[in-house]
Amino acid sequence: MVNKAVVSEFVGDPPSQDGASRKIEGGPLYAAEKVLALLAGSGAQAVQAWTEKCAKDLQKWSLDTDDLCDLVASAVRSGRFRGAEWCVQRPNGPWAACDAYSVVRREWIAQARKEFYVEYYIKFAIAKTGQLLLVASCHLPEDKR
Repeated sequence: MVNKAVVSEFVGDPPSQDGASRKIEGGPLYAAEKVLALLAGSGAQAVQAWTEKCAKDLQKWSLDTDDLCDLVASAVRSGRFRGAEWCVQRPNGPWAACDAYSVVRREWIAQARKEFYVEYYIKFAIAKTGQLLLVASCHLPEDKR
């Protein structure tokens, strides 16, 4: 059974068939002020790696929830908005309307023993409750899938 439940604060109709466009016109869907207020009020408890791939990518890149909060805050403050799209949590799972950003931050790379600028792609939605950021994707550009 296909689950078309929408768990994001932004509501609408997810794609009705496989292969259909997931893009949502306009955006950003979530105001920067609202996202930043949520992060300021709840900190790391305001974010959740919503998809299995996101959780694996966080582990792969040694990122914790504090890093995730920083990335989301940087994205809405100074990142590049890349569009809005529907994301599904798992096959036949619930859907969320997400804002996608790219953001660059300076990081210490131990193997090179120096700092580099690292670009991340991040997609997130505010949950229906308004109290949680559902992060659907957080990865480096070469990890796009």
